[in-house]
Amino acid sequence: MNNPYHLYYINHAAAPSCVNFDVLKKKITRLTQIIIPFVVLIFLFSVNTINAQTPLSLTRITETIKIDGLIDEPEWQKILPLPLTMYKPTYQGEPTERTEIRIAYDKDYLYCSARCYDANPSGIRVNSLYRDRSSEDDRFGIILDTFNDKKSALQFWTTPAGIRGDKAIYKDGKSNNKHWNTYWDVAAVQNEEGWFVEMRIPFSSLSFQDDNGKVVMGLIAYRDIARKNERLVFPALSPERGIDTPSRAHPVILEQVHSQNPIYFTPFVVGGLEQKPTLNDAGTEYRLKNDFERSIGLDIKYNWTSNLTLDTTLNPDFAQVEADDQQVNLSRFSLFFPEKRQFFQERSGIFSFNFIGRSRLFHSRRIGIQDDEQIPIIGGARLVGRVGNWDLGFLDMQTARKDEIPTENFGVLRLRRQVLNSHSYAGLMFTNRIDEKGNYNSAYGLDGIFRLFGREYLTLKWGQTFEDEIIEEKRFNFWDASMYLIDLTRRTDVGFDYRLTAARRGDDFLPGIGFTSRKDFTQLEGSIRYDWLMGKRTSLRQVSPLQFSGDVAFRNEDWSVESANAEYAIDLQWKSGANVSMDLEMDYEDLKKDEDFPEGTTVPAGSYTTFEVKGGYDMPGGSLFRTDFDCSFGGFFDGWRFDFGVKPKWNVSRHLEMSSEYEINVIRFPNRNQGFNAHVIRFRTRAAFNTKASLNTFVQYSNVSDQFSTNIRFRYNFGEGNDLWLVYNENLNTDRDDEIPRKLLTKRRTLLMKFTHTFGI
Repeated sequence: MNNPYHLYYINHAAAPSCVNFDVLKKKITRLTQIIIPFVVLIFLFSVNTINAQTPLSLTRITETIKIDGLIDEPEWQKILPLPLTMYKPTYQGEPTERTEIRIAYDKDYLYCSARCYDANPSGIRVNSLYRDRSSEDDRFGIILDTFNDKKSALQFWTTPAGIRGDKAIYKDGKSNNKHWNTYWDVAAVQNEEGWFVEMRIPFSSLSFQDDNGKVVMGLIAYRDIARKNERLVFPALSPERGIDTPSRAHPVILEQVHSQNPIYFTPFVVGGLEQKPTLNDAGTEYRLKNDFERSIGLDIKYNWTSNLTLDTTLNPDFAQVEADDQQVNLSRFSLFFPEKRQFFQERSGIFSFNFIGRSRLFHSRRIGIQDDEQIPIIGGARLVGRVGNWDLGFLDMQTARKDEIPTENFGVLRLRRQVLNSHSYAGLMFTNRIDEKGNYNSAYGLDGIFRLFGREYLTLKWGQTFEDEIIEEKRFNFWDASMYLIDLTRRTDVGFDYRLTAARRGDDFLPGIGFTSRKDFTQLEGSIRYDWLMGKRTSLRQVSPLQFSGDVAFRNEDWSVESANAEYAIDLQWKSGANVSMDLEMDYEDLKKDEDFPEGTTVPAGSYTTFEVKGGYDMPGGSLFRTDFDCSFGGFFDGWRFDFGVKPKWNVSRHLEMSSEYEINVIRFPNRNQGFNAHVIRFRTRAAFNTKASLNTFVQYSNVSDQFSTNIRFRYNFGEGNDLWLVYNENLNTDRDDEIPRKLLTKRRTLLMKFTHTFGI
């Protein structure tokens, strides 16, 4: 994995400015003094304007249902189908195909069935046999807000091929974890009438609260017809927001359902070969050194209560994790790489504490990765769930000593609860990082999201860090070690919406288990937008002709402008699923020192104002072959820049999917006769021989890093939690003539096998 943890950029020399920043600072301070009391006043006198929904009592069954997709048991015939509404392409339009969705349960399972009739069975889309890969397929799914807390949920879906897909939803649909997996069953059949499916979800795979056997959950059910870009949904959700929003789920009641507390053990064994270039004793030649890898480990999952799940791991291994995407950094700030290790992705939403941009109090990739090196993790534990009215997240991990890097302990505690209404919450977070030498970094954060009225939400966040070096030198300053965010927004995808954001980070705010890209700044952001949902007689589905946004970042030391941006955008969405976007953007950058870019290119310190035009086109997702395009042209500091990207994807059959990405950045500085071209090429194939055996190939090249990498992963899934992985990784040096002795073509090569087996008691 690549290392993204260059945490901040430090400015040095001051740049001249013609703006009177003392006056500007006084105006902004005065404006803040006016706005904040006004917002608080609205909040204190606001009322909940959304009417409560009448709960639906689901049908409890007593006879056994065989999960075969036939839906022929008498129990199903006793249940009325859910009333469905067309969500898209035309809201409340007439469904083009007949659909019957039924939900039932017994003491152990939740059952779902769907009769998805289709007058043109040959048009039914099944493009993949990969788990969790069905965005362009016909699909049936449900979303369960298991705690009925209006902000988190679990989503389960399947396709006509009976592929399982599941993910966890957080922050009322604003974030999700597509890598979340749990235990459940599904079967589907396809015939001349359409396709038919049955799902069975064990209550032991769900966390929920029961009151003497009575459980209230939120439910959303839907069917997608891919070739028509059509979606039918229950309840009758309007397109103002996406369907994966737990706050809009319909409450359902289950009786005589109690939690189950199984324990799952997953031992695993890893073995293989690693080859790395090493210099000979004379220092004249590189040779490949063979290291034989072998290790064992254990994961344990225990549903401590119906509300709390404990996960422990000993000597975890992440051999099967997909490689990071190579990126070209054309900014002054650090690149951000997302977490891909499944242990840290599961239930990760509870640990979310994000400020402006990519800044966050906790980023799990700080654990076990340092200076582009993977650090062995001895073990750890994660406890996630609910205690009373509180959402709880606890994580503790211990890394091993490696070379000069000491062993460290990483601890995170997260608490939050609903306040004032069902759409608002307040919480706190504590993080701590300490090594064997006593060096430490501690942090705390306070946050809240409050629905003021209607769709208006106020977000408040505050964080502060404590670094041992700063404390010992007695230079701790309350504001310098802090960061805060104030955000007022209207949450809707249709009609008028806006966002107003203010954030400040001090010079010594250094989250030891977090991520920040810039240092010692105050930033103001704002945006307004208006979207029209089109009628039945036009091929357009949604038009967004009025989108304005802007931001400005000030240096805290002297309130000089570090950067600013203003943008006007137009978006068009067709009922077929195609999208067109057009943007006009203005950027301002004030460099206090020279900035280095590839191929010896340097941008001198100074102030730069540039303009850029951008455009993009996405083909309909239901097509077997589809391509997304984007391009831009405009100024880049004292030169110009042309970007072009293309992302073709071809579903050759349900057994093979091929996709690629090509990005080129052409940068020129004519006045200084400098410039460079940056290319990134990525190629993926996903081959599924059946629902158990699959082969994933990921090849990528970047001329900036002079690196060609290959990541090949074969998986045979015997059953849920029982897998055999074969993984091959190789990084190649494409520029080997710049050093003596000459580099080897191979930079690093590994071949690993991993076997996991899960059993429960």
